[in-house]
Amino acid sequence: MTIYQAPLRDIRFVLDELLVEERAEPLPGDEELTPDLVAAVLEEAGRFCEEVLHPLNQSGDEQGCTLDNGVVRTPEGFQDAYRQLAEGGWIGLPADAEDGGQGLPNTLATAVTEMESAANLAFTMYPSLSIGTYEAVRAHGSDALKQRYLRPLVEGRWSGTMCLTEPHCGTDLGMVRTKAVARDDGSYRVTGNKIFISAGDHDLTENIIHLVLARRKGAPDGVHGLSLFLVPKFLVSEDGTPGDRNGVTCTGIEHKMGIKAASTCALAFEDARGELVGEPERGMHAMFTMMNSARLAVGIQGLGLGEIAYQNAVAYARERLQGRALKGARNPDGPADPLLVHPDVRRMLLTMRAFTEGARALTLWVASYLDKAQRHPDAAQRQASDDLVALLTPVVKAFITDLGSEVTNLGVQVYGGHGYIRDNGMEQFVRDARIGQIYEGTNGIQAMDLVGRKLPAHVGRLLRPFFHPLAAYLEAHAGDAALAPLAKAFGRLQRATGWIGQRGLADPDEAGAAASDYLRLFGLVAMGYLWARMAEVAQAKVKGDEGLFYRAKIDTARFYFERLLPQSSALYAAIMAGSDGMMSFNYEAF
Repeated sequence: MTIYQAPLRDIRFVLDELLVEERAEPLPGDEELTPDLVAAVLEEAGRFCEEVLHPLNQSGDEQGCTLDNGVVRTPEGFQDAYRQLAEGGWIGLPADAEDGGQGLPNTLATAVTEMESAANLAFTMYPSLSIGTYEAVRAHGSDALKQRYLRPLVEGRWSGTMCLTEPHCGTDLGMVRTKAVARDDGSYRVTGNKIFISAGDHDLTENIIHLVLARRKGAPDGVHGLSLFLVPKFLVSEDGTPGDRNGVTCTGIEHKMGIKAASTCALAFEDARGELVGEPERGMHAMFTMMNSARLAVGIQGLGLGEIAYQNAVAYARERLQGRALKGARNPDGPADPLLVHPDVRRMLLTMRAFTEGARALTLWVASYLDKAQRHPDAAQRQASDDLVALLTPVVKAFITDLGSEVTNLGVQVYGGHGYIRDNGMEQFVRDARIGQIYEGTNGIQAMDLVGRKLPAHVGRLLRPFFHPLAAYLEAHAGDAALAPLAKAFGRLQRATGWIGQRGLADPDEAGAAASDYLRLFGLVAMGYLWARMAEVAQAKVKGDEGLFYRAKIDTARFYFERLLPQSSALYAAIMAGSDGMMSFNYEAF
């Protein structure tokens, strides 16, 4: 059985001490959000994750989901846990109060999502998709759709999905074959097959709302011909309750490597009644509202899994006696010393810690700008904040899920042979983390989005709210030798950005070949900026009552700058090598 303790102190450090400038001015609707209220929400969420969700994580993985007479059954205990989640109002934490939500900021919802993902990622998949469906319908649906569907989604009585992928196409959605034929009453008959649909069917809610990409009759080929349709599992009666079964059937559930307690379904739509969401042939535009929300959420999942892997690896390293310290026995009265004395074990643990705490700072930092983008009273501030979120969304998704996979693998390595044994629970974190690099757009696709869409957008405008503050910060701390690694890494990022901008325009393969290395370089620099700020905050408080906590922040920042940020040098060299080494390789030789 693994352990999990909600990292409340570190979350409060980021929210209350690191992000002081970003959260200095209450946004409209946050006037009554006092630090005591935030602490109370976090503590209750942490308790729920520790006591209700985490005990179901390993058993849920062992049982998985089953398809029983056309209905997917979730593991034992999931229904009761979901009922508690819905009754507690946790699903609608960031949703508008007028829709039955709590109306709380994204920063707080992000912190809660991290804890839920750490405690039980598979369970968390169900409500996270519901809130994504809510956001898409709220942004693009008609008033009638909003009135009918938003509140049940927020309250957790109904859940949602996103239905994109088909058997013959994954990322290439321009190949979608699902058809939508208009009916006389303005609705549509939707027919087609979708696969890999997370939470596509289950027994947790009374209805499931599918957002389906399909092509109307006569619409052009490619992604520009797709429209988005809302297709409920059960048709909704006039009184707002689920009625007759719609033409949606779960034809199978995928037997996956990880997140086995999250149902991943193949769905058949046969003349299913659907309603248009947004404008015709603007389905991808509407779906991106949900996709971008999901991409940020997947990054948070990588963070959560990294946190629980680190907690368990540290506990094991303290208790497991193996070998002697290189400079002499630390535990002379025992048969051996704890693993924690060995340099390589410390290397692994500090890597896990630095990446995990850095990822927490990065996700909450981006969430603070998402709040500004949505609710700041000044239009210029909203635009700049939206630009930063758009720029960093692929970085959060890809960089942090890459780190989640790396960190969970390091956790297994700390355990040694015992990490490879299923009973100890560590290998589940590796399997669960691996999907984050694949779904909601593979990390290679995220890298291409960053270099191909985000960098050139609006003549580089999206870069300004990141590059300018970081440059100003380094200039203000020009005399601090400890920041020299960050200054050098930032210089490499700036030069690589210019190189990709120039070479990529002339030869798209150059941008494509550099993309993944560039995204990781970007992530390392962004995390380095936040580690510099965290160390600065800690330095001013290291002599206080919590000196050990703040000293650990400074020491972890030092490890990051000395051992992890130098990866930027190799990444820069790989980028500048260009595409010829890979693109000139003979096609027939593969």
